Parts: sequence; C-alpha cells; structure tokens
Amino acid sequence: MTAAPSDNRVVAYFRDLQDRITAALEAADGGRFREDAWTRAGGGGGRTRVLADGALFEKAGVNFSEVHGELRPEMAKALPGEGTHFRATGVSLVLHPRSPRVPTVHANVRHLQRGSRGWFGGGTDLTPYYVVPADAAHFHRTLRDACDAHDPSFHRRFKRWCDDYFFLPHRNEPRGVGGIFYDYLGAGAEATAGQAVTEPPSPREADEDAMFAFTRAVGDAILPAYLPILERRRDEPWGERERRWQLLRRGRYVEFNLLYDRGTVFGLRTEGRVESILMSLPPETRWEYAHVPEAGTPEAASLTAICSKADWADLPG
Repeated sequence: MTAAPSDNRVVAYFRDLQDRITAALEAADGGRFREDAWTRAGGGGGRTRVLADGALFEKAGVNFSEVHGELRPEMAKALPGEGTHFRATGVSLVLHPRSPRVPTVHANVRHLQRGSRGWFGGGTDLTPYYVVPADAAHFHRTLRDACDAHDPSFHRRFKRWCDDYFFLPHRNEPRGVGGIFYDYLGAGAEATAGQAVTEPPSPREADEDAMFAFTRAVGDAILPAYLPILERRRDEPWGERERRWQLLRRGRYVEFNLLYDRGTVFGLRTEGRVESILMSLPPETRWEYAHVPEAGTPEAASLTAICSKADWADLPG
C-alpha cells in the first residue's frame, strides 16, 4: 500500500468516520449538524460539520478534509519527505459540552504525503473540568485496548507523547488528563528525531498497511471512549460556580490551540479554510487575572489531578 491520501481506502475511511461520529452525536444530543462543503483554492476541500446550541453540546465540530498543493518553504523544512508538493487527509473533532460536568474531548486521525514519504498521525485527549478518576480510567483503558491490539508498546509510548504534547509550558500545566498522540508512523525512524518519545520505533511502524489499520482502530475507539462518560455525567446538576470554572479552563484550551497546536499551525500555513481550522475554539471562555482555585475546593482537586499525569488506565473505573 502506498498509503497516499488519494488511495480510496484512506479517504473512504475518513469520510465514513465523520458520518458515523456525527450520526452518534446527533442521536445523543437531539440536535442537527450544519454542514459546509468547501474547496481550497490551492487544491482539494472538505466538509465541516458544526452543531451549535444543542441540548448537550454548546458547540461540537467534526471536520473532514482532503487537500493538496504546494508547501511554503518553512513548512517543507519541518516535514519528512522531499519537494514541496503535499497531500493531506483526515478527520478532526472537538466537542465542547454545555455542562461543566461533562469533559471536552478532542480527536484527530490523518494521513500526509510529501514526495515519497507518507505517514499517519493522530490521537485523542480528554479535558475534564471536574476530574472523575473512573471516567479518566475508562477513556484511557479504551485507548489502551485499541493500541494493544496492534503493538504492546504503543499505549505506553503514545500516552507519554500525549502528556508531553498537550502541555502549556507558559502555565506549567497539562491541558487535561491526556490520552494518546502519535505522528510520522510510516515515515521512518529519523522522522521522529527530537520528538517527545524516549523509545525506538516499533518495526511495525514501517508497515503502512499496519499503520493504516492502527489509525482505523484509533478512529473507531473515539466514540466508545467518550460516549459512556457523556451518558454518566449529562444529567448531573451544576450552577454558576461550575460554569465559571469551566470558562476559565476553556481559556487554557484556547491558549494551547492558538499557540501550540500542530493542526492549527499546519492549516494556517497551508492556506486552509480559517472557519474550519478555528472550529476547535469554544463559543465562550473567560480569563481572570492571576486566578488560582481556593485550596480544598473541587476545582483545586481537579487541577491537582490534571497536573498529576497519572497512569489512568491502571485505575479502577
């Protein structure tokens, strides 16, 4: 398999994944996604679907894209492969719930091709406002099961990579309780040089068919990892205090996405559709000067749990 995004198997899987995810979210929320089909001037296009002001989701976005064109020189230097022509396809989502008791979740699965090099990347991470260890354990165990079916080293490595990647160095805080993150699978060992991984790549990573199968497993695990948590917490009561904390923590989410997120940077530097790229941002957020949660409060306990980088999959839940 060449694993190029023009391969109908890759594109068809990502399109179907977007369809399945939006159908499941509509069933849970009762609302409907708006779809914008768009084209990119430099080549390709996509489908952006957004559900706003729903019963459960204040804003939920699920993107599919398949784009191609020429890389700017600074982007070409940062990516494996040769030349300036690229192709990229994938699905990304961010779900911002209305209730502070329900976590935000992000997920992305993608394939990129530059010259002779093609690779898969992706992952998913959970950002609770009030950490429930059993929920974090369920999320991580679901991902561990998906990883272990393909390589027993993947979950350990990709959890650590996620913990390191979804981190705000200027705040010295993780974004949430993590998940998994991976990139450059299939591009060669040298492509991971300097990345936040401390173990050598698995030999299976050179097998593009195997890495496509693994990426499908990650995509298929998104709903089983998240929906049970949504169902557990959707009817729990909350008030102004919890809403204020949710908006403050959303501020950290915005800071990460605008300062550090690879997808945001890649989209903006390849002349992507801005509305689709910034779909990940919440509709409302809040910043307060030098805010620190009071010791002994549920908010302080949640922040401590987030900063622990615990091995959540090993906890009961």
